[in-house]
Amino acid sequence: MRPYVLVRYNDVVRERHPRADEDVHFAESVVEAVLEDLTAPGDRVLDPFAGFGTTLRVAEQMGRHAVGVEMLPARCDIIRSSTQQPVVQGDARELATLLEGPFDLVLSSPPYMTEYDHPEDPLAAYGSDGPGYATYLTQLTDVMEQAVSLLRPQGYLVLNVANIASPGHFTPLAWDVARSVAGVARLVQDVMVCWDHPLGDLAGDYLLVFRAP
Repeated sequence: MRPYVLVRYNDVVRERHPRADEDVHFAESVVEAVLEDLTAPGDRVLDPFAGFGTTLRVAEQMGRHAVGVEMLPARCDIIRSSTQQPVVQGDARELATLLEGPFDLVLSSPPYMTEYDHPEDPLAAYGSDGPGYATYLTQLTDVMEQAVSLLRPQGYLVLNVANIASPGHFTPLAWDVARSVAGVARLVQDVMVCWDHPLGDLAGDYLLVFRAP
């Protein structure tokens, strides 16, 4: 991939769905760059944390065939209202039972968690308290291992993850995710996501590029 991707704050605010929280920041320009660099028209793309459908919408515009998995039914409805690409309502922790591969690319911005003062479970859509940061990383890595099992040989897994500078604490989330997921896929590149305006408590923002074994 290219060494960096430029993201314009005003574009992300314009793209953000009215029902999305202010910290939703997965930019269309990021998806465009990944699809341009790592896929071709007609390729299959999977987003296991589809959110508000950014990956699916951009993939449709660029002639890729994408499918998403999203836990929240309301967000599935939003996605279906904005794209013809399919979304499966379900828990990404059961990914391998929800879909059949192979895919050429897995691309997602997984739900974030800070190491401190964050009891809610991101992988349960923040709807209940979870077992903590270490278990979150373990479970997220299990999702990615399932995603890798759905890839073609030498296919790509790309995660948009940022470090988080909360008041009084710094969570090296991107680095922790990179280290953990590198146990199930081969980390080949980190691409800087460069913002033209600071965004909340995001510190370094990255695309972590892995390849299937």
